[in-house]
Amino acid sequence: MATLTATATTTLLSTVTVITSAAAATTTGPAPQGGILDGVLPNVFNTSNPIQLFIIQAGIIIIICRLLHYPLSLLGQPRVIAEVIAGILLGPSVLFRIPGFQNGIFPNASMVVLNNVANLGLILFLFLIGLEVDIRMFTSNWRVALSVGLAGMILPFGLGCAIAWGLYHQFHNDGNTVDINFGVYALFIGTALAITAFPVLCRILSELNMLGTPVGVTVLAAGVGNDVVGWILLALCVALVNNGSGLTALWVLLVAVGWVLFLVFAIRPAFHWALRKTGSIQNGPSQGMIAVTLLLVLTSAWFTSMIGVHAIFGAFLVGLICPHDGGFAIHVTEKIEDLVTVLFLPLYFALSGLSTNLGLLNDGITWAYVIGVIAVAFSGKIIGGTLAAKAMKLVWRESFTIGVLMSCKGLVELIVLNIGLQARILSQRTFTIFVVMALVTTVSTTPLTKWLYPPWYRKKLEQWKRGEIDWDGKPLDDTSQSASLAQIQDTKIRRLLVYLRLDSLPSLFTFISLLGDDNERPKSEEASKVEADDVTGNVSTIRRRPLEVHALRILELTERTSSVMKLAESDDYTRHDPVVNAFRTFSRLHDVAVSGSVVIAPEDSYAQSVVTQASDLGSDFVLIPWSDVGSIKEDQSVPVGTSSEDRFSGKSHLDFIQTALEKAFCNTGIFISNGFGGVAPIGKGRPGMRRTVSNISMPSTREAAVLPVADKSHKVFFPYLGGADDRAALHFVLQLARNPLVTVTIAHMNYSEGDDDIVAMSEGHPDPSSIVSFSKSVINTEVTAQDTSLLSTLRSGLSPALADRVTFTEISVTASSAAKRVAELAKETVGNNSRNAGDIVIVGRRHPKLHASARIADQSTVEYDMQKTIGVLGQALAMSDLKASVLVIQAGGSGVEH
Repeated sequence: MATLTATATTTLLSTVTVITSAAAATTTGPAPQGGILDGVLPNVFNTSNPIQLFIIQAGIIIIICRLLHYPLSLLGQPRVIAEVIAGILLGPSVLFRIPGFQNGIFPNASMVVLNNVANLGLILFLFLIGLEVDIRMFTSNWRVALSVGLAGMILPFGLGCAIAWGLYHQFHNDGNTVDINFGVYALFIGTALAITAFPVLCRILSELNMLGTPVGVTVLAAGVGNDVVGWILLALCVALVNNGSGLTALWVLLVAVGWVLFLVFAIRPAFHWALRKTGSIQNGPSQGMIAVTLLLVLTSAWFTSMIGVHAIFGAFLVGLICPHDGGFAIHVTEKIEDLVTVLFLPLYFALSGLSTNLGLLNDGITWAYVIGVIAVAFSGKIIGGTLAAKAMKLVWRESFTIGVLMSCKGLVELIVLNIGLQARILSQRTFTIFVVMALVTTVSTTPLTKWLYPPWYRKKLEQWKRGEIDWDGKPLDDTSQSASLAQIQDTKIRRLLVYLRLDSLPSLFTFISLLGDDNERPKSEEASKVEADDVTGNVSTIRRRPLEVHALRILELTERTSSVMKLAESDDYTRHDPVVNAFRTFSRLHDVAVSGSVVIAPEDSYAQSVVTQASDLGSDFVLIPWSDVGSIKEDQSVPVGTSSEDRFSGKSHLDFIQTALEKAFCNTGIFISNGFGGVAPIGKGRPGMRRTVSNISMPSTREAAVLPVADKSHKVFFPYLGGADDRAALHFVLQLARNPLVTVTIAHMNYSEGDDDIVAMSEGHPDPSSIVSFSKSVINTEVTAQDTSLLSTLRSGLSPALADRVTFTEISVTASSAAKRVAELAKETVGNNSRNAGDIVIVGRRHPKLHASARIADQSTVEYDMQKTIGVLGQALAMSDLKASVLVIQAGGSGVEH
C-alpha cells in the first residue's frame, strides 16, 4: 500500500512538473483563436485574456476551502479558518514546494488580477461588516460596552506595544519593509492585538444560542465599540505610514475626519430621504437604490484610498450610515452576501495563506516570539475583559467567558495583518507569526466558551438570579416545585404552547377558539344580581381564569450574515412578525391570554427550541401542527395538490416531530389538519378548466365567493385503548367537550380473550430489535385496571350538559385488528358532514397492548417512518382517506399519570 501511494504521488508530481514546465508562465501577444486546440495549455497566463487562468485559480481555492470547511464546521470552527488553512496549503508552506506548481497555477504576473478581485471583495465585505454593526446596541448598553470595550482594548494594546519593542528590533529589517519609527510600529502591533473579530463573534454566539444571554449582549455591545475604534486606529496607522512627514499625516487625518462628518451630516440624511421616497425601507431596496448604495460604497472607498487611508475604511463608513429601520440593512446584505462570501472572501484569505510561509519559523527565537504573541493576545483580552465584566457585577464564570470571546481574532485580524503586509510594516516572517496567533485564538474561542458557559450552567444561573434556587442548585422554596408538579398533573390545559406555521394558521385559529371558550353563566345565588343588571342592560358572564397561549414561530438560522443579523434583531421580529401578530389578535378576540415570540435557530435545533420554550414557560401542553407540504421550512407559495406521499415523506419534518416527541417533558399533540375550520382539504386538485368562446380550455383564475360556515359544530372521535397517552388524550377530549359546539364519541376498545400473548414495540420506535412479548396478565395488572377505573370514574362524573354531548361505546377487538377497526369506526363516526367546521379523530401515540409488527417486505418506507413518528393508530388514520383531521397525543414524562 505504501509503495502504491508513493508511486501515485511521484506520478502526480511528475505530471504537474511536466505540464507547468511546458507552459509558458506569461504571454503578452494575442492568444491563438483555437485555444487548447492550437496547443495552448489552459493554465497559460495571457495579459490580454487573464480570465482563463483566474477561473482555474478561483476554482481550486473555492474547492479546497469547501472541502476543508466541512470537517472543521463539525468542530464548531468558522469558515475563515478553512480559508486561511487552504491558502497555507496552496502557498510556500506546502504546494509551492512542488516544482513548477507556483509558475503553472499562481505565476507572479497573474497575482495582480487575483489581488484586484480579492480586494474588491474585501471592500464589499467591510461594507457588510458596517451593515452588521448596529450602533443602537452600543447606545442601549453603553455603560457595559464602554467599560468592557475599553478594558478589552487598553490592556492588550499596552501589552502589544511592549512586545512590539522586541519584534521591532528583531524582525523590522527582515525583508522588504519600510523604514518607520518605533512609535508607528508599536501603534500597528498594539492595534492588531487589541482588535476583536465582530463578525466571527456574531456567528459563534448565534451557533451557541447565546445572543440573548447577559454574556452575548455584553460581548456584542463591547464588540461594536471595539470594532469602530480598531478601524479608526488602523486608519491612523496607515496614514502615518503612507506619509513621510508628520504634517502631511495630520492633514490626512483631518481630511478623513471631514469625510466622516460629510457622510454623517450631508450624505446620510439625503440617502435616508431617497430610501423613504422610493419605498426602499418599507418594501425592501429597489434595484436602483442598490445601485446607489454600491456607488456610495465605491466612491467612499476611492476617496479614503486617494487621501492615503485604506479603501476598506470608506466602505465600512457607508455601512455604518445605512439605516436598520424596516430591515433595510438585512435586505441589502441578502442581495450581495452570497457572492462575497462564496467567491470573493475565499480568494482574499487564500491570498493571506499564500503570503504565509511556515518555513520562516525556523529558529528558536522566532518560535519564542510566536508563543509570546499568542500569550499576549490571550492574556490581554481575557484579563482586561474579565476584570471589566466583573466590575459590572457579573459572576466570575460569565466574566471569564466574556474575556475569552473578546480574544477572538478571526477574519478582522487577518485583514489588519494583510494591510500591514501591503503597507510593508510587517515582514513576511512577522506576518506569519501573527497569522499563527490569529488561527490559534480563533480556533480556541468556541471550545473554551462551551467549556466555561455550557447550557446547563446558563439555565442554573438564570434560576439563581431569579431567586428560585441557591448556588448549589437546591430550590429555595419547595412550594414552587410541588406547584409545578401539580400543574403538570392537572387534567385541564391552562398554559398552551403552539408552534406557529404559516400554512397551519386556519386550523390553529379554529382549534384555539374551541379551547378558549371557557365562560360560565352566573351562578343561581347571584341570579338576583343578574336580574338587577339586566334591568340596566349590563349583563355579563363570570369568567374563569383564561387559557394562556404562547405562540412560538421559528425562522431558520443559516450561516449567512443576514440570518445572523435577523437573530440579533429577534426582538423586532417578535413585535412585528405578521404571523405572530395575526395569532395574537385572533386569540385576544376569543378570550385567550396570548403571548408570542420569534426564535431564529438552525434547522436541526427546531425541536430543541420548542422543548426549551415549553420548559421555560411551564407549559402543560404543546401543540405542533403537521406541515401541509411535508417540509420543515415555510414557503410563502403553497403548492397545489400536495399528495399524501409528499406530505408524509419529508425526512427533515419527520426528524423534527420525532425529536420533539422524544425530548418532550409535558403532554404534546401533533395535529394533522384535513379541512379543519372549513378550509379546503389537503390534496385537493387543481381548479377545473373552463371553456371560453374560442373553445380553448383555460384554467379558471376567478374563485367564487365562499359562503360562511353555517354549521359551526365539530364531531370528535376518540378510540380509548389504554396507556398513559390515551389517559392524557382522554382528559384533552373532555376539555374540548366543554365547548357547546363539540360532540364527542368515545369508543372503549376491549381486547378479546383470545390474545394470550400480545406483541408490543418499544414506544415510538417500531424496530425489529425492540420487539418484546408481554403476558396478558402483566398488561391487565399494570394498565388495564387503571384505565378501566379512570374511564368509569369520568363517565359517572360527567355533568348533565356534557353527558348530552359525550357518547360512550364498547367495542371488542383483537390486537392484530385494532388499527383497522379504529379506522373503520372513525369513517363511520366523523367526516360525514361536509357542511360543518371540520371533525377530529384524537388518538394516543403509544399503546402497550397494540400489535405493531416489524416492517414487512411490502410495507412502504413512508408507512414505516410514520409509525415510528406518530404510532400505529396515527399512521393508519393520517394516511387513510378519512375526511377528518387527526390529533396524536403523547403524555409528558416517562409514562407518568396525567
